[in-house]
Amino acid sequence: MTVEIFRNALGWSALINYGILMIWFLFFIVAHDWMYRYHTKFFTLSVEKFDVTHYACMAFFKLIVIAFNLVPYLALRIVA
Repeated sequence: MTVEIFRNALGWSALINYGILMIWFLFFIVAHDWMYRYHTKFFTLSVEKFDVTHYACMAFFKLIVIAFNLVPYLALRIVA
C-alpha cells in the first residue's frame, strides 16, 4: 500500500464519518421525540439524561474521527 492510497483512504474515511455524524445530529434534532420514545422502551431515561448521553457520544465520536482519521490525513498531506 502506497502512502497516497493510505492518505486517500483516511480522507474518505474522515468524510464518511463526518457524514454519519451529521446524519446522527440531524436525526437527533428532527426526530428527537421519536428517538426518545424508542430508547425508553429499552432503558429508563429522563429526557435530560437522554440528551446528555447523545451529545456526549457525538462528541466522543467526533474526537475519535479527528484523532484517527483527520490528524493522520493532515500529517500525510504535510509530509508527502
